[in-house]
Amino acid sequence: MSDLTAKERRALEAFLGMASGFVLNFSDRTFARFFAEEVDRNIDDPRFRIQSGSKAWRMRAFWDQEDNWVVAKCLAGLLDVAREDGWPPLADEKLVTGYQAVLTRISAGQPVADLAAIAGEPDDRDFDAVAKAARDAIEKNQPEAGLDRLHTFVVKFFRKLCDDHGLQLDRNVPLNGLVGAYVKLLKEKGKIGSDMAERILKSSIAHFEAFNHVRNNHSMAHDNSILGYDEALLIYSHVASTVRFIKAVEARWAPSPEPLSPNNMPRF
Repeated sequence: MSDLTAKERRALEAFLGMASGFVLNFSDRTFARFFAEEVDRNIDDPRFRIQSGSKAWRMRAFWDQEDNWVVAKCLAGLLDVAREDGWPPLADEKLVTGYQAVLTRISAGQPVADLAAIAGEPDDRDFDAVAKAARDAIEKNQPEAGLDRLHTFVVKFFRKLCDDHGLQLDRNVPLNGLVGAYVKLLKEKGKIGSDMAERILKSSIAHFEAFNHVRNNHSMAHDNSILGYDEALLIYSHVASTVRFIKAVEARWAPSPEPLSPNNMPRF
């Protein structure tokens, strides 16, 4: 459960407008959709329907039953919705400051800082499903149970990168081989800006080779002795930070749209 204090709850409730039983401007339908998409929770589940079952009471039950990092993810999403909708309390500096202070405090406890980077492709159901399974293990505070899914995710991630950049690699190339080929490409294309970043990426090749061993001998992929909690968190954190960095590199690498000219103007 989260460790929100009574004072922090009052700050959140004041900003979200919960005194009347509502949360922001959500309807029951949009409230349920928000929780499903943002934190993969069914807010209509009976475990959240306490007291009157209003949106405000379901929110309070969510705070009571979920861990800090899940609540923080929800609060960050709610702040985005408030900004998109022009929520009136945004004009009250005291309310906004109080809300953001709570969000900052509970976000600091997230065990894997770059967990959001473990995300697949919306148009690839298998990739998206394995990414979700890897994230779920952290949200349930069971990183050791998700190592095999994390390994599958990162194999898919680097294989897709290699395919997208035209690297002709055999499908049997292991994870460390995929990482090595991609890092070599980054170097050749001048996408690494410092010697230190290059050294970190090159050392990650050996780390991912060791991850193959962890997956086969210390995860739930087989009848193994499962790795300890803290070591599993270390592996998650390293993988997530590496993926986050590479996604940032890829975003900058993406070619700019071709400028419009008389020859490529859209036709209506």
